[in-house]
Amino acid sequence: MATAASFRPEAARSPPAVQPPAPPLSKFKVALCQLSVTADKARNIARAREAIEAAAAGGAKLVLLPEIWNGPYSNDSFPEYAEDIEAGGDAAPSFSMMSEVARSLQITLVGGSISERSGNKLYNTCCVFGSDGELKGKHRKIHLFDIDIPGKITFKESKTLTAGQDLTVVDTDVGRIGIGICYDIRFQELAMLYAARGAHLLCYPGAFNMTTGPLHWELLQRARAADNQLFVATCAPARDTSAGYIAWGHSTLVGPFGEVIATAEHEETTIMAEIDYSLIDQRRQFLPLQYQRRGDLYQLVDVQRSGSDE
Repeated sequence: MATAASFRPEAARSPPAVQPPAPPLSKFKVALCQLSVTADKARNIARAREAIEAAAAGGAKLVLLPEIWNGPYSNDSFPEYAEDIEAGGDAAPSFSMMSEVARSLQITLVGGSISERSGNKLYNTCCVFGSDGELKGKHRKIHLFDIDIPGKITFKESKTLTAGQDLTVVDTDVGRIGIGICYDIRFQELAMLYAARGAHLLCYPGAFNMTTGPLHWELLQRARAADNQLFVATCAPARDTSAGYIAWGHSTLVGPFGEVIATAEHEETTIMAEIDYSLIDQRRQFLPLQYQRRGDLYQLVDVQRSGSDE
C-alpha cells in the first residue's frame, strides 16, 4: 500500500520548489491604475504619472500600470510607439518617467507594458522598478497573442512582435514578484514555475477583449491564485468603445484562496487594496498541497533553473 512518503511530493518540481523568502513588508497597499489610453503618447505618459502620484499619496507601496498604456494596442502602433529601453533618455520617455517617479515617490512600480525596440525586433515588455528608480527586472511577453475566433476577434501579435525567452522573478521591497503579460496568464505552467521559485505575488498587466474578457479574465486570475496559493494582481486599460481594440477592463486583486479582494469595472479608475502575505502561509496550512503532490506520478521541470547553478 502506498504511503505519503512514497508519493515524493518534493519531486513534483524539478529542481525542488523553494520557499518564499521573508518579505521586507508583510502587509502593504497596492494600487491598480486602470488608465484610459489615447493616440497622444505625451498625454498618456502625463496621465500615467498623475495616477501613480495619486496612488502613492494614498499610501500605495506597489503600483501597477496596464498593458500597452502609452499608445493604442495595434500592430500598426507597436512600431510607432516603441522605445529603446537600453538607450533611455529621449529614446524612451515612458521608461524614463517610470524610473524617475518610482525613485521620487520611493515605491515599487510594475510598469504595465510598452512596446520595446531592441535592434530590429519589437517586444511587448514590462519593466519593474525599485524604490530607488533602478530597473529591477524586464519581462518580454513570452506567449504572443495569436488568436482567431471567427466572427468575434482575430489578432496576431507575431506579425510585429517577437516572443521573449525568459521567465521573470523580481525581488522587491514588497516581496518576490513573478511577471507575466496578458496572454501569459493562460499558461498555468508559467505561474507554477513562479510559485516554485518562491514568488509571493504574480502581476499580469493585461488587455483582455470583449469576447474573452467576460468569459476568462477573472476565471484565469482566480485559478492562478488558487492553484498556487499566492496573490495575483492584474491591471488593464480602461475601456474605449471607439478604439480598434476594445479592452474589457476589470483590473483585479485576487488572494491565495482564489478570493477576489478588489476589482474595477471598465472605466478609468485606480483601485487600492491591501496585500497581507500572512494569508499565504495560512492558506497553505489549510490546504497543504505542497506536501500532497505526487512526484511519483508527475513532475514540472523548470528548464532554465535546471540549466543554472541554482
